[in-house]
Amino acid sequence: MIDLYTFATPNGRKVSIALEEMELPYNVKVVDITKGDQFKPEFLAVNPNNKIPAIVDHAPVDHRPLTVFESGAILLYLAEKTGKLLPSHPRGKAEVTQWLMFQMGGIGPMFGQLGYFTRFSKAYVPHAIERYRNESKRILGVLDAQLGQGDYVAGKFSIADCAIYPWVAGAREYNPDLFQGLRNVPQYLHRVGSRPAVQRGMKVPELKK
Repeated sequence: MIDLYTFATPNGRKVSIALEEMELPYNVKVVDITKGDQFKPEFLAVNPNNKIPAIVDHAPVDHRPLTVFESGAILLYLAEKTGKLLPSHPRGKAEVTQWLMFQMGGIGPMFGQLGYFTRFSKAYVPHAIERYRNESKRILGVLDAQLGQGDYVAGKFSIADCAIYPWVAGAREYNPDLFQGLRNVPQYLHRVGSRPAVQRGMKVPELKK
C-alpha cells in the first residue's frame, strides 16, 4: 500500500494519475497547502522541502517503508516499481525521461510563474507577465510540434504524459490565448483527458466545499 500526500494542484495530480493508470492501491493523505499543512512536523518528516506530492511506499522490494518526494522522482520510482509507463530499453526510456524533464524544467516552472503573476501577485508586473507568457507559448509550440509525430509525447502513453497533462489542461483553462494556432495540443488534451484512469486521477483529492 502507498500513502499519497497530495493536494489539488497539477503536481499533485501527476502522481494520482500515474497511480490510477498503474492500478496501484493507495491511501490519500490531504495536505491542504492553503492552510499551511505543508509546514506541519508530520509532513516535514515525509518531505523536508515542504512541497506536495510525496509518497510512502509500505511495500518496497526491501520491505522497509520508503519515502519519495519530488513529483518527477515519484513517477520514475513508480514506473520502475511496476514496470509500467516507462520502457525498459535505454532508447525508449531516454525518450520518456527527457519529456518528463521537459515538464519538470520547462512547463511546470514557466506555467507556474505565469499563473502567479497573472492570478496571485499583489503587484502588477508587466515585464514578468510578458516574459513568462512568451516562454509558455514557446514551450507549447515545442509540445505541439512533438505531438505532430504521434498521439503521445514519447510514442505510447507514459509517465511523461502523466506529468504534462494536468499542467497543460490547467493552462488552457486559465490562459486560453496561449493555445491559439496550436493544432495538436488540443487533440492531445482531449485524448489524454478521455482516459478513465486520468479522469479518476484528476479528481484526487476530492475536497469538501
